[in-house]
Amino acid sequence: MCVSHHRPEEYLAVPQTSYFGAVEENRARRVVDALRDRGIDAHMLRAGVDQFGVRVNLHDGRQAEWDTDGTIGLEAQVMQDGDLVGFVPKIEGSEDFDEAQTVDAIARTLYDGPIATERSVAPPPAPALPREGGVFRRFLGGFREQ
Repeated sequence: MCVSHHRPEEYLAVPQTSYFGAVEENRARRVVDALRDRGIDAHMLRAGVDQFGVRVNLHDGRQAEWDTDGTIGLEAQVMQDGDLVGFVPKIEGSEDFDEAQTVDAIARTLYDGPIATERSVAPPPAPALPREGGVFRRFLGGFREQ
């Protein structure tokens, strides 16, 4: 039998709010919820350890992956079957966007060409989509949601 000589304070958990990842995870979740409330098929994207973003399904086999590279500012890659087929260049001033401005910028994006453009106004909201996770949302997210 192995006897541990650790002090009890070594077992104290560090609160999730001290990590930038938890804050960004919750922000990404709120942006996804707001986009789904507008009828945009958005999903939480887990790009790696403590890397979160927003994936928007474009319904033609493509997906826009917003902010998964850890850079400052709002930008996206448009993927199809794992291949890069387009991108959204960094939106000027987006490093200072709040969540509502982020949602608006994603909603106004036109993905028609290889380099996406931005509409002057967002299209009217479509019927809301259900939020991801349903009843088990907090359980599936590890109770980290704030």
